[in-house]
Amino acid sequence: MSGVLIGFAIIAVIIAAGYVIGRIRLLGPHAPLVLARLVYFVLAPSLLFTILATTPVEQLFSSELAIAALAAFSSIALFALVARLVWRRKAPEAIIGSLASGYVNANNIGIPVAVYVLGDAAASAPIILLQLLVIAPIGLTLLDVTTKGRGSILSTIVQPLRNPILIGSGLGVLVSVTGVEVPAPVMEPFLIVGAASVPLMLLNYGISLHGQRILQPKSGRRDVLLASTIKLLVMPVAAWVFARFVFGLEGQELFVAVGLAALPTAQNVFNYAQLHQRGMIVARDTILITTVGSLPVLLLVAALLN
Repeated sequence: MSGVLIGFAIIAVIIAAGYVIGRIRLLGPHAPLVLARLVYFVLAPSLLFTILATTPVEQLFSSELAIAALAAFSSIALFALVARLVWRRKAPEAIIGSLASGYVNANNIGIPVAVYVLGDAAASAPIILLQLLVIAPIGLTLLDVTTKGRGSILSTIVQPLRNPILIGSGLGVLVSVTGVEVPAPVMEPFLIVGAASVPLMLLNYGISLHGQRILQPKSGRRDVLLASTIKLLVMPVAAWVFARFVFGLEGQELFVAVGLAALPTAQNVFNYAQLHQRGMIVARDTILITTVGSLPVLLLVAALLN
């Protein structure tokens, strides 16, 4: 279990450094938005291209992909139903809360957990594929439509194709599926640029924490608590049910499926909220609560299933 603790310790240190940067105003008042755009348009697409391009295609399209999809969409749908039908939340806020409930941190926490706990560096690749080729395009398209006005059907269809995250991920999957060998001099710039994505995303998240307190009155704390509960408890249980009783997984395969579902909410959700200027508090607080809460959940999953 030292791998889980090491992974969380590294993340905590980087977020703390971002908090200090925000506290001393080192980068100025516009730093969060500038960093968010840099990550979204340049760094993250490069990272995802390299990860997906170097993962064997049979590992990308496996039973883990189906289990991750069922668990994620169950969690997303549960929050959306409560937020829209019971609490009557506006669509953009409901979308951000739904993403916070089912969009896992498969990169900067998932990869260390995959390496040190699950024993396979590419174990999180199917979830990355699902989130960035399916969940993120759907969520970002809905956010664009609900925040910028309803465009034509054609523009709604074309919008995801202009998404840099989708473009980078799609090209990575294409390389993996076709088996094309990308020359090292061509791949190296993507590796270098992509390597900056995770630390900058964490630093930016730390910057955003300065001057903020979680679960403040009138800040949407019911949404935060619901999203956090779904992410930490409902999603891992859903993954266990689907993996064990639908796909018949046992042993290490079952442990991997449930362990990945127990990962906290991804910083990407806060990045999307920042870009659209909606639901930022819900995204920020849910990420913080699930990042702290996922450690005991992951340890419990390991104790029960490993």
